Amino acid sequence: MAPDTKKSRFAVPREIRIIVSVGLLVFVLEYLVLPQFASARRSLHLLATINPVLVAVAVVCELAAIYAYVELTRAVLYPHSPPRFDTLRVNLAGLAISHVVPGGTAPAGALSYRIFNQLGVPKETNAFGLATQGTGSAVVLNIIFWCALVISIPLRGFNPAYGFAALAGVFLMAAFFGTILLITRGQRHADNWIRSLARRVPRIDPDRMAALIGKVADRITVLINNRRTLWWAFTWAGLNWLFDAACLWVFIWSFGHVISPIDLLVAYGLANILAAIPLTPAGLGVIEGVLIPTLVGFGVPHSQAILAVIAYRLINFWIPIPIGGVSYASLEWRRGNASGRTANGSEPAPDA
Repeated sequence: MAPDTKKSRFAVPREIRIIVSVGLLVFVLEYLVLPQFASARRSLHLLATINPVLVAVAVVCELAAIYAYVELTRAVLYPHSPPRFDTLRVNLAGLAISHVVPGGTAPAGALSYRIFNQLGVPKETNAFGLATQGTGSAVVLNIIFWCALVISIPLRGFNPAYGFAALAGVFLMAAFFGTILLITRGQRHADNWIRSLARRVPRIDPDRMAALIGKVADRITVLINNRRTLWWAFTWAGLNWLFDAACLWVFIWSFGHVISPIDLLVAYGLANILAAIPLTPAGLGVIEGVLIPTLVGFGVPHSQAILAVIAYRLINFWIPIPIGGVSYASLEWRRGNASGRTANGSEPAPDA
């Protein structure tokens, strides 16, 4: 019998990954989140001064951010975009998963990919669209952060944390635009390089990998040639971040302090860029631990910064979890009903 020539690849056991993830989550909660809640209890008297009209405006801003993300999804899935209501439910379901699992963007993306396939989005459009949605949205966030930094540094001075976040953004944008340039401008060279690389990886078919790259290149070309779709994709990504940041800004205002929008965007961008490191679900603890001291550094009173960030995260992080669960259940119920009708023959068969 010929010896097995396949090389086994090392993989971290699932139990170890769970232990590490839970340990990091406990660490963040213990040293970043819980102390802030302890401080917040001493500031609860400020709740009596909150402006309910501004709270309503903050909620509307968050709803506008979610709508912008729905339109971003539909733009990157063009011309096979599902209806808005279906897209909204898929996004909310993915959002719920990303908020409860460390590194949840991967399972959230897998869930969105599966449901969009069921909704009739072609696989190539689906895979490329979701990847572009995530990476492109991160690129837009870095652009917003850089623009705010350019204005803020002469006024507020330079902070080493800003440099770290900006450097991370440089590598992200270089990788993003470099990949697009390599695939679209040098498709033949990219094809040869991918085939050469695939031959060195066990269980990877070079021909299938090259075909996939070719389809991705075709999809990128479609988006680049359709400047209107590309423009709207970047516009909706920007509006998603700006409306979400506006929600935080209005919450700070509702507690009686008005912060400069530029300072707010620096603090917001810094927190969200650092939260991209997949330590906790959707940056739980990281965003709070970065936002609060940064806002205090920009002149927001400590007690007001704590309550505003907690209120913002309630709308931004916690409430979408049960809503996303209901959205996923409604999608599964719809799919089950459709399968039942097909199995019972209650729907007419398509014409041959």
